[in-house]
Amino acid sequence: MPYVIKRYSNRKLYDTQESRYVTLEELEELIRAGKEISVVDVSTGEDLTSVTLAQIILENERSHRAGLPTAFLHQLIKHGEAWQDFVQKSLKSSLEGVMTSQREADRVLRDWAVRSGWMPAPPADSKAEKKAEPAQDAEALRQEVSSLREQLKALEDRLEKRREK
Repeated sequence: MPYVIKRYSNRKLYDTQESRYVTLEELEELIRAGKEISVVDVSTGEDLTSVTLAQIILENERSHRAGLPTAFLHQLIKHGEAWQDFVQKSLKSSLEGVMTSQREADRVLRDWAVRSGWMPAPPADSKAEKKAEPAQDAEALRQEVSSLREQLKALEDRLEKRREK
């Protein structure tokens, strides 16, 4: 569930889950910590999440002086929504590729650490164990059915004796 941040007309941001005012820097920290935020204008109910996220990025640009090239930003503004859609799709695709590569690198590193003895090996599921489990389950079910049949037979016998009386 995203953190709901309310933005007031005086531009103050209020974190409804923590019940306190927050800064853009604190929102950035939340996002870096893996939290999802949703920013809503208190008076209109308008979703201001993307505007706030862009503001966080721009504030970072201003303080770090390294950022997006001016020519790129000119093109982004000049070509409007079509260019922005292209950039968004490209960035999304690139980020997905990075995430996939990172997961694969983690898997390879984990395998290497297991082989080198730095990490314990994950439990292996052997086929013999898998075959033994269904056989054990089947035997347990047979015993349960047999027990239920005996109980049913005893109940039938008691019912029959009551009818005879």
